[in-house]
Amino acid sequence: MYPFLRLAKESLKARRAPRLGLFGTHVGRHLCWPWDLDMWLEMNNGRILTLFDLGRIALARRTGLVAAMRREGWGMAVAGASVRYRRRVRAFDRLEMRTRMLGWDARFFYVEQSMWRGKDCTAHLLVRAALTDAGGLVATDRAAAALDLAPESPPLPDWVTAWIAAEAERPWPPMTGPADRDAANAAAA
Repeated sequence: MYPFLRLAKESLKARRAPRLGLFGTHVGRHLCWPWDLDMWLEMNNGRILTLFDLGRIALARRTGLVAAMRREGWGMAVAGASVRYRRRVRAFDRLEMRTRMLGWDARFFYVEQSMWRGKDCTAHLLVRAALTDAGGLVATDRAAAALDLAPESPPLPDWVTAWIAAEAERPWPPMTGPADRDAANAAAA
């Protein structure tokens, strides 16, 4: 179930927090509750992604992006992600989440997020997000103008541009659709 109480709490905290510049870092604090655990008694990977959602929402509110989205009638969608899980999170672990905008290209915004337990990074996420309207994706230069920013992004880190290039090489649609299954079954017969 989606953590609506956490969403309400984080939204209220973000509303009361000082405004951030677009490239500022939002820091959120969370506790791993027993209902966040999987059968191995560690935080479920899906719950980690959901908590990262809350961090992006708070960052969007604090940077003025939510206000611009409401004014323009835009929505936001995750268009891709790469995550690393490195340390287990157990019940009642206290976590600090850091969320920051890295930049954008012609279609997508790139956001980096990390989750920390003390000095240990437990998870790291790169998200490609898009603003949307009734016509589909909103060009990032339009979004930059709505936020009174220059249309060009600061340079993205090399590891992000390498990820973008790797994603461009990834086949779409994936090679695991029904036609592929049928062809594999015919070849095996």
